[in-house]
Amino acid sequence: MLELFDEDFDAMELAEGALALNKAINPETEFHWAKHEIQRLFQEAEMKLSHYTDEQQRFDALLRLFYFEWGFQGDQEAYFDSANAFLDKVLERRKGIPVSLGALLLYFAKKLGFPVAGVTFPSQFLIQVAWYGEKPVYVNPFNGEYVSEHTLTAWLIGHSGPFSILKPEHLEVADNPTVIGRWLALVKSALLREERYTLALRCTDLALTFVPDDPYEIRDRGFIYQQLDCHQAAKSDYQYFIEQCPDDPAAELLKNQVSAMNETQVTLH
Repeated sequence: MLELFDEDFDAMELAEGALALNKAINPETEFHWAKHEIQRLFQEAEMKLSHYTDEQQRFDALLRLFYFEWGFQGDQEAYFDSANAFLDKVLERRKGIPVSLGALLLYFAKKLGFPVAGVTFPSQFLIQVAWYGEKPVYVNPFNGEYVSEHTLTAWLIGHSGPFSILKPEHLEVADNPTVIGRWLALVKSALLREERYTLALRCTDLALTFVPDDPYEIRDRGFIYQQLDCHQAAKSDYQYFIEQCPDDPAAELLKNQVSAMNETQVTLH
């Protein structure tokens, strides 16, 4: 399996890091086709935007190109489909979620010289646009629309509760390893929902290269092992979590799981 570390992601554009992550999770990812398609789209964007002299008008033209001419859009019908988190599938289907669409938009915008950055807002990924001498504005990559502070506050309240207040730290620019870490958790959740346990196991293995010995990641790996009938490995991971997090409500439930597995024949893989 491809080994991925923070410094690798720091050296890449977010879309490039995401492709590397996708390939590490699923070897069938159309890695080279996706890289070629991204480059083709960039060259098209560069040509179509070449006659604009006003940078803000040029950026709005990029948004129109991305969402209307190319047809990228948020997948409202199957938001949690794992295909929305794999860039080759997003490029093929022209559908995605904020982080995958945002990674592509961010790639094109940066290559075209716009002052953009990614923000891991609590409820979803955002694109920050910081024009010189002006207050930053934010784009929702799900639909390409600008988002007001009022809307951001409403999102925050919906995510974190009625007493939430929008603070500067909610809109801090995120580095690539932070975004990739959240992306990895999102992919794993989608794959678990789809019962694609072998690929989900790759996600946990990758996550543990970032945060070795994380008891919650090891707990999740134990669940995956259990679904794959690797009961001895599942027991080991569950016991580790119980020892590390004895006060967590899940610990008591996992004790029962371990007891139940002890009463059945252990299948070794």
